Amino acid sequence: MPEPPQFTAEASLVNTTHLIYALHALSLLIGITTAATIIGAFVFGVPSIIAIVINYLKKEEARGTYLESHFRWQIRTFWFAVLWCLLGTMLIVTFIGIPLALAIFFATGIWVIYRIARGWLALRDRRPMYAAV
Repeated sequence: MPEPPQFTAEASLVNTTHLIYALHALSLLIGITTAATIIGAFVFGVPSIIAIVINYLKKEEARGTYLESHFRWQIRTFWFAVLWCLLGTMLIVTFIGIPLALAIFFATGIWVIYRIARGWLALRDRRPMYAAV
C-alpha cells in the first residue's frame, strides 16, 4: 500500500535535510574539537548559519511532507539555542550569574547535541519529528 501523499517526499529534499543535519553536526564537531564552545560554534558557526538559511529557503518545498516536521525541528533547535546563548551572555556579565551562565551554556550544548542526533536518526528512519495527535 503506498504512503499517504502528506508523507511522501522527493529524494532531493531528503538529501537536503540530511545536508542540513550534517552542517549542524559539523558546527557541533567544531565546537567540541576546537577552542570554541559547543553552543558558540553552533549558534555563530558558518556551517549552522548556512544550514538555517537553507532551512528557510527550502521550508516551503517541505510543506505537506514528513520533512516539514524536520525543518521545524531544525529551525526551533537553532533559535532556542540562540535564545539560551543570549540569556547566558546576559548572566555572565554579573559576578553572581557566572555559575548559572556556565550551567546554561553546558546544558544548551548537550541539548543541541541531543536534538541534532534525535532528528537525524528519525530522518534516517523516515519518521516525522512530531507524532500525530
